[in-house]
Amino acid sequence: MSSAKRLRARMAETGLVHVMAAHSPFSAMLAEEAGFDGVWASGFELSALYGLPDMSLISMTQHLDMLRAIAGRTRLPIVADIDTGYGNAINVIHAITEYERAGASAVVIEDKTFPKVTSLAAEGRQDLLRIEEFQGKIEAAIMARSDPDFLVIARTEALIAGLGEVEALHRAHAYVEAGADMILIHSKSQTPCEIESFARAWTGTLPLVIVPNAYPDLDAKRVKMLGNIRMMIYGNYGIRAAATAMQETFRRIIADGGVQNVHKDILPVDEIFRIQNMEEVKAAEARFLR
Repeated sequence: MSSAKRLRARMAETGLVHVMAAHSPFSAMLAEEAGFDGVWASGFELSALYGLPDMSLISMTQHLDMLRAIAGRTRLPIVADIDTGYGNAINVIHAITEYERAGASAVVIEDKTFPKVTSLAAEGRQDLLRIEEFQGKIEAAIMARSDPDFLVIARTEALIAGLGEVEALHRAHAYVEAGADMILIHSKSQTPCEIESFARAWTGTLPLVIVPNAYPDLDAKRVKMLGNIRMMIYGNYGIRAAATAMQETFRRIIADGGVQNVHKDILPVDEIFRIQNMEEVKAAEARFLR
């Protein structure tokens, strides 16, 4: 069974899958160990890893390289964040071929213009494509995939751009007509009201995807009550958690003039070795190196 088919099966089995953002193979391994259903190959997190803003500065090649590395270290299905598809519909055809070959189970394409600005940035430029042009991108993605279970998720930024629910619903229905497998509805409202209202108004046949970064109060119990959301993506929690821990640890080391206090509050090296499967490598070394 392909990883894309496993992702679909998991959604059918549980009704709601939880997908954690990852920016490295190590963070993906931690997500799998924690019990998540999938990994979000996040453009935001990878940009942050490179110390860059999420503004289309990371190339497709850089993102693909990291996705391949992640796919090599986890069995979890990978949902790839490919932003605007790296160009027009022709670029999307190339991207789908490469992401499927690299090990992705799904892609999310958003209806912004290129280059994009991250959705949650205050006063960020949030220009959307014409509906017909984005439909062409979705149609191109569907045509390009080789595995029919590979998910093409259309993401509308209408709420992010301040265009309102009516426009968001209009665009979502248009993307269904273009052949999308799921609709991701995004919001930067600090309450779940926009998302809950959209979900209740959604009459389309396709299930929804949400990214509860700005509105953390919308938990799985409330989501399931809405009845048509099948995927929750935790879009930037991995890199934020890592940055929180590193900031605190680094500051303490400077303040203490050494690691004499902080060392007891962080993972021991042996735990890192365990996550890295060091014992398996040592066993192979003992067996094969003569």
